[in-house]
Amino acid sequence: MATAGSTARLPAGAAARGFRMKRPAPANPSAKAAPRIQPSAETAALALAAAAEMLVPVAAWAIRSGVGYPAFAEMLKRVFVAAARRELEAAESGATQSALSILSGVHRKDIRQILAGDEPRRALPRPSVPAQVYTHWLAGRRWRDRKGHPKPLPRTGEGMSFETLCRECSNDVHPRSVLDELLRLGLVALEGERVVPQVTSFVPAPRLDELTALFAANAGDHLAAAVHNLSGEGPPFLEQSVYADGLTQESIDQLHVHARALWAKAFESMVAKARQGVDRDRSSDGIERMRFGAYFYSEPAPRERAAEPHAGRRRGRPRKAGGDAT
Repeated sequence: MATAGSTARLPAGAAARGFRMKRPAPANPSAKAAPRIQPSAETAALALAAAAEMLVPVAAWAIRSGVGYPAFAEMLKRVFVAAARRELEAAESGATQSALSILSGVHRKDIRQILAGDEPRRALPRPSVPAQVYTHWLAGRRWRDRKGHPKPLPRTGEGMSFETLCRECSNDVHPRSVLDELLRLGLVALEGERVVPQVTSFVPAPRLDELTALFAANAGDHLAAAVHNLSGEGPPFLEQSVYADGLTQESIDQLHVHARALWAKAFESMVAKARQGVDRDRSSDGIERMRFGAYFYSEPAPRERAAEPHAGRRRGRPRKAGGDAT
């Protein structure tokens, strides 16, 4: 059934359908498409540079979630194969293993496993060594007290020590490095030469699955709109932003409040318009979907940031506000 309403009501399973590269051109006859992108060494270099910048927050999120580079790289094989398949299907070409391998760069052996359904069994990443150590601390009977809580441990030494606990899980990472990571995560504290656990169980964050689904759906559609515009596949989607720097925290706070007020008005208007469309198309065979959103982000900016607008201004001089669009 067609619905219209707040993205915040998105069900947790929606992440799987939140990113589509193949889209029909938007109904905007006055908008002109950019020249269709042609693969070349120059476009490849531009794409890699842009992808590296976009993946920085994704990599940070992955690391905080316990996903390391090997698991992420393995997942990228499936992503590239899926994207190559969509490109071939859009061109009405046969998505053979050879064609998928040539277009995606993924080895045919891996493609065979992915297409056969064998590869996803390797999708669950191995926990990091610090996570393994802390889990062993929580679960191992001899590492707990009579109440079942993990015991505070001497930092070093033979017998019941944090060093011994680490060695039981892995000899590949030095116990000091494990301790530094657990301290960074706030899972332990140092009291003199004792390592004291601060959390006695691993409890998933409330609504984490739903929030992750929202992140994947919202960010995925935002990127899909920009990729569509850069690829010159038809009239461009709306994809614009306002950028300003040289601001104080007070100004940032005021702008954030203003942005939320603007979004509240846009949200109310857009939901009303979407509901009209849903009611009008209820008896039709329509299959199209849409997403309209907004975001606000701020952080301390470096003095020189060539990738941002107005980067040609003299270093140290506050830049003015401006707009961007793909």
